[in-house]
Amino acid sequence: MTRIDFHTNVPDKLDYACRLARKAWAANNRVVVLTDDETQLAELNAAMWNFSAVDFLPHVSADDALAAHTPILLTASDEAELPHTHKELLVNLSRRTPSQLTQFARMIEVISSDEDDAAAGRKRYVAYKQQDYPLTHFVTGKS
Repeated sequence: MTRIDFHTNVPDKLDYACRLARKAWAANNRVVVLTDDETQLAELNAAMWNFSAVDFLPHVSADDALAAHTPILLTASDEAELPHTHKELLVNLSRRTPSQLTQFARMIEVISSDEDDAAAGRKRYVAYKQQDYPLTHFVTGKS
């Protein structure tokens, strides 16, 4: 069963996703990042290119021809056909439950401090809990 980690009170979801992707890639994991829509996807793509002057985050769109060979995949679609190589980690920036959730070993739900985003995150947390997913909760900014 997919392990689900909630990371809440995140001030900048795109920057946070870049840091998660960098950490996953450094640990030799492949990651898929699901965005709310194409606009957020474009913003995330730009953020990955500009994230750090010293770190390169190798990423492509999930529908790119090089997807199976690239550690970080970006998508706005729940229906994207993902390579079998990318089933370790899903980072969910969207406000919806990913339809392909059960294909992943782990998912990180990134929830901002925005009240609408937090409310949507709470609803997903309750739904996952009712389905007996193993859940953990990390509040950013607290030790």
